[in-house]
Amino acid sequence: MNADLAGNQQIIEIVYLIASVLFILSLKWMSSPATAQRGVRAGEIGMVLAIAGTLLHHGIVDYKWIAIALVLGTGIGIPLGMVHMTAVPQRTALSHAFGAFCVTLVGTAEFYLRTPDVPRFMMAVLSMEVILGSLTFTGSLMAAGKLQEILPQRPLTYKGQNFVNLSLLAISVAVAVYLVLHPGARQLFPVMIAVPLLFGVLMIVPIGGADMPTVISLLNSYAGLSAAAMGFVLESKLLIIAGALDGSSGLILSIIMSKAMNRSFTNVLFGAFGQVQASAAAGQEEKTVRSATADEAAGILAAANKVVIVPGYGMAVAQAQHKVRELYDALTKRGVDVRFAIHPVAGRMPGHMNVLLAEADIPYDRLIEMDDINGDFPQTDVALVIGANDVTNPAARTDAGSPIYGMPILDVDKARTVMVIKRSMSPGFAGIDNPLYYLDKTLMLFGDAKSFVNSIVHELTGSAH
Repeated sequence: MNADLAGNQQIIEIVYLIASVLFILSLKWMSSPATAQRGVRAGEIGMVLAIAGTLLHHGIVDYKWIAIALVLGTGIGIPLGMVHMTAVPQRTALSHAFGAFCVTLVGTAEFYLRTPDVPRFMMAVLSMEVILGSLTFTGSLMAAGKLQEILPQRPLTYKGQNFVNLSLLAISVAVAVYLVLHPGARQLFPVMIAVPLLFGVLMIVPIGGADMPTVISLLNSYAGLSAAAMGFVLESKLLIIAGALDGSSGLILSIIMSKAMNRSFTNVLFGAFGQVQASAAAGQEEKTVRSATADEAAGILAAANKVVIVPGYGMAVAQAQHKVRELYDALTKRGVDVRFAIHPVAGRMPGHMNVLLAEADIPYDRLIEMDDINGDFPQTDVALVIGANDVTNPAARTDAGSPIYGMPILDVDKARTVMVIKRSMSPGFAGIDNPLYYLDKTLMLFGDAKSFVNSIVHELTGSAH
């Protein structure tokens, strides 16, 4: 029997090793659009192997509840995976919440099963697992609520909020330290869960919608770190590896996102970025804008040699990516050089625009990152902005009083002609008015992005769509 158990354990370890390798390869391949699909497949296969290896564990004596959980999880997961692209950011936040909730439940069960005989190192890791899991759970729910617009997208602030938040975090850490020294004090464990749960809510409420891409990647990092801690508690090398990959990649991505906004983590978490500048918006109300029709826009695009299309969240909301592909095809057939300018924080999650455009089969080599394309705008005949607001706002360069001052932007205002497809003159997600719209070289194309692009394509091709 012992030989059978040893053989079974070896099989599990081999399966876990293969799954770990696939997770690492998945992360590597997903770093490039050309290999991203392969990376997704590798991650899916790795997760199936991880689950299969776990189900082979000799400690499982009854599969009934596991089967029920798998059925329920599948029933919830499939609809969540079928959401529109515009809902992917909040769906991602919900995934973080579910993962963090799982980590918290497992940590709670392990604590009560092991106490009072919990080694200090194990108690320290378990405390880290529960604290990170709890605050990530409620924080992710709040982020999802903001992205779904169930909760106010603007920062909700009050005097002394940072002091309150840091005090709550300090309390949870202090309780954790006490439990490390005195693991038998079981009555304090619920406090170590409840305080981070509250902290997670208060951490996200003061953060504006414009910071959601960074917040999502940061919460992803927290979820990964809590999973890695759970790996130590459960003595699972696979969980440690997967959690470390998730946590480190989320942290690196958060750093990239913060750099793209020229802001630090502390500024993102405590700066209350995204408040509406009422006075600035009021000052712009008296200014006039120039508008154009679809046939006028088509004529300008047809006469151009170089066109740069700048996608934003408005394109995602209108689900206009496939019509944009048709516009790309129509202009390319006319000999127009068409490229796409991608800002790192365009949309509401990292890589949002890349995913949308890839879904429409737009060639990868036409998607140019901000740093590589900004120098080309002065030689660009037309910059066509589709639903992008804050990432094209020249106030980031010129207005020292603007909340986005210093944030790197796409220099569309340096193009010879700028055309902006937008439903109205309302400010972007950050609540900041955009001086770009009032420039003499700018033409506003008011309307739904999908319908307007379709009308432009119709004018260019002379056929109905």
